[in-house]
Amino acid sequence: MEVRARLLSSKLFLKHRQVEVALSRSVLAWKETERSRTRSSGIISNSAAAAHSRAVQLGEIVAVLKTRGDDRDNTGTRRSWQKAKQHSQLYPHAFTVSYVRRTRRHQWCCSDVTFHCANEELCEQWIQVANEQLALLTNRPKSLLVYINPFGGKQCGKRIYEQKVAPMFRRASISADVIVTERANHARDHLKTEANLDKYDGVVCVGGDGMFSEVLHGLVTRIQTDNGVDQNQPDAELVPCSLRIGIIPAGSTDCICFGTVGTNDPVTSALHIIVGDSQPMDVCSVHHDDIFLRYSVSLLGYGFYGDVLTDSERTRWLGPARYDLSGVKTFLSHNYYEGTISFLPAENNMGDPRDKLQCRSGCRVCQHKPSKDTRWEMSQEKEKSDKDGSSGWSVIRAEFIAINAASMSCACPRSPKGLSPAAHLADGTTDLILVRKCSRLDFLRHLVRHTNKGDQFDHSFVEVHRVRKFCFQPWHHELVSLEDPIESPKKTGFSSICSAQTTSNYSSWNCDGEILPDAAIQVSVQCQLIRLFARGIEEQQQCLLEDPCTLWALEPSTHSSVD
Repeated sequence: MEVRARLLSSKLFLKHRQVEVALSRSVLAWKETERSRTRSSGIISNSAAAAHSRAVQLGEIVAVLKTRGDDRDNTGTRRSWQKAKQHSQLYPHAFTVSYVRRTRRHQWCCSDVTFHCANEELCEQWIQVANEQLALLTNRPKSLLVYINPFGGKQCGKRIYEQKVAPMFRRASISADVIVTERANHARDHLKTEANLDKYDGVVCVGGDGMFSEVLHGLVTRIQTDNGVDQNQPDAELVPCSLRIGIIPAGSTDCICFGTVGTNDPVTSALHIIVGDSQPMDVCSVHHDDIFLRYSVSLLGYGFYGDVLTDSERTRWLGPARYDLSGVKTFLSHNYYEGTISFLPAENNMGDPRDKLQCRSGCRVCQHKPSKDTRWEMSQEKEKSDKDGSSGWSVIRAEFIAINAASMSCACPRSPKGLSPAAHLADGTTDLILVRKCSRLDFLRHLVRHTNKGDQFDHSFVEVHRVRKFCFQPWHHELVSLEDPIESPKKTGFSSICSAQTTSNYSSWNCDGEILPDAAIQVSVQCQLIRLFARGIEEQQQCLLEDPCTLWALEPSTHSSVD
């Protein structure tokens, strides 16, 4: 192990026991002293020593504050309370470390540990040195703009923020300007025109996926406007957002939060914001005839999922149950739609939707972002291939029950693996899932696979492609020419592929829970356009810190003190 210098080391007291506490530039660790452990249990094994040791990464410390008298631990039996009172009288000076503790799967809580010192000078020294190290963590936000949707989900967004989130922000010395939205698109319009973004280190939305979409559209649009980028140009290179977006889940569906953190727990999300996590995310820009429609970060669905959303809008008074009702009705209707889907496949090194390589915290696929030079070379190669008449676009015309584009796994509590389990958050691609016309029973088998561990793409009527761009053109029998468009497609560029006209009798696109007004669309993936206060879903082994016992190999500090 790399030996790291101790910044500070002291023998302090924790719950009436003497502990040795050490602080380095990356870890705060404490363990019971040999004397206190041998007195109670005699010989100490390695496993017992580990059980009496604890280590916290510096980056996951929320705050280090001087302990007030009314903050001391008064829980437990009367005897233990009296003992604690006597102890606090002997050692009246104390400081409390608030830190991230992992509880259930992917869920975090804020835990406190209070260390008692014999003299005030030592206590102040610990507080000063620890906070100096926390101040060096420049990724942490100091000022946030918070939007609260008081109407979404179970209408508890304001209560969740005030009772669970705001106290932790105050403890971490984060200032927050709070705006409670009063109407639909209030947050979007405020971000687009009024908000002074220079004042803030991030924007937080308290609500569901709809609230996140408002903040996304307002922030991205504002950045493009400020930089003179025309969003109506499908091939425009959008400017990435420097401000991170935080999500405090308080809606009926929180798919984006679940897919980037692994849980829909507001306390966990608040802690990710406090410690300054940063997770890049791709955004799909959606156009119709060179007119910008919307941005999407999770699901674009035509056919089944578009029909479910369209039908559910008629029964909004049912709340979240309306999606179940509409899902059953849409399944029984068993509609299918004819159309032409054209797509530009991703490069071979971008993996495959069926490779079972899930996107997790520190994902190597997402970290391999193409540089500007690489993107320029790809653009030049594309222009050359277009001139040669071999643009690389694939064209499929068929009858589809569903066409889905998943820019993330779209996992949720009901579908733990999601629509595309191996989709990546920030690799510059989306997984295009085509479900062709099939029997109702076969389609049911496909849907059931979303809720279990089976390969949902392992059906003859389902195909999936990892793509950078795609477009869809609904097709009607009255418009068919004698020449088969599949035999001689006009592949002269992204926009020209999508320029055909269409008639009615087609489905609608579900764009992250909003209905698009047009069925003929052009979609382009904007690589890592935004960043969230998240770190991706952690694997179990990623959560484990090295054995705390090994941390005592730290080099001694010149600031060491002993009570």
